[in-house]
Amino acid sequence: MRAVIQNTVGGPDVLFVSKQPEPTPKAGEVLVRVKAAGINPVDGAVRGGFYPLLGEPPFILGWDVSGTVEALGAGVTAFKVGDEVFGMPRFPRQAGAFAELAVAPADEIAIKPTGIDHIHAAALPLAGLTAWQGLVRHGRIQSGQRALIHAGAGGVGHLAVQIAKAVGAHVVSTASPDKLDFVRSLGADEVIDYTRDDFTGKVSNVDLVLDAFGGDHADKSLKVLRDGGVLVSLLNVHDATRAKASARGIRIERISVVPDREGLVELAQLVEGKKLSPHVAKTFPLDEAGAAQAFLATRPIGKVVLTV
Repeated sequence: MRAVIQNTVGGPDVLFVSKQPEPTPKAGEVLVRVKAAGINPVDGAVRGGFYPLLGEPPFILGWDVSGTVEALGAGVTAFKVGDEVFGMPRFPRQAGAFAELAVAPADEIAIKPTGIDHIHAAALPLAGLTAWQGLVRHGRIQSGQRALIHAGAGGVGHLAVQIAKAVGAHVVSTASPDKLDFVRSLGADEVIDYTRDDFTGKVSNVDLVLDAFGGDHADKSLKVLRDGGVLVSLLNVHDATRAKASARGIRIERISVVPDREGLVELAQLVEGKKLSPHVAKTFPLDEAGAAQAFLATRPIGKVVLTV
């Protein structure tokens, strides 16, 4: 099969397409013929050696996958050959989604929603599960609550805005000037231009904050939370921030996304119900994986996807 590999860490230019042995599904696994593979910031961090999840190269990047079932390992009954599936298998271990074929544990993928194509389905798993797990599972968001979602036009943010609205929350989001209208189109009730306004002066009495930046940004986010609220952070939070939160009864959830078939099913149902739509900024062929990762680094609206 053809796959994107790297033999050293570095910039996007270290990625190249090479012939690799075809994987074989073991018991409880499914062989997926990849139709599309989503790209996430974590791919670039691993590629560059800043986040060494996969150890030393060579390795095949990619976790977001959408495709068709090619073969079944022993004991798999939930799927049949030809089923269209999507998921984020094995994270943070190697899934090898940037390839023509990938093997996934059967309990870490789900039937692809029929309302979208493989390109948009591949844009959904990692960012969608991050948003869903953060808001619903850890944040326990409820209808009628006020939620502040930072970076509402980003990969996670644009899905989080829609999920929060689907739950029935009042959604406030931050974005840059060129992305304000897009975030409004997602259903955000209030949108703050973070280049012009300090969000701490524009919003208050928030029940939940979803923060993609961590550090000092998480500390600032405490200022807009009500006592007893929830701060869900995708990155590390300072001990001093945790102490401030504890004094006000604010719960801090530092989350890392995990494979989650239940969550995938929930996301698929939201898509089928026209309440969730992943936005794809641009697609690239498998051979241009380096260019795709370089484009993602420009922080486009939504997601970037490889077509296989």
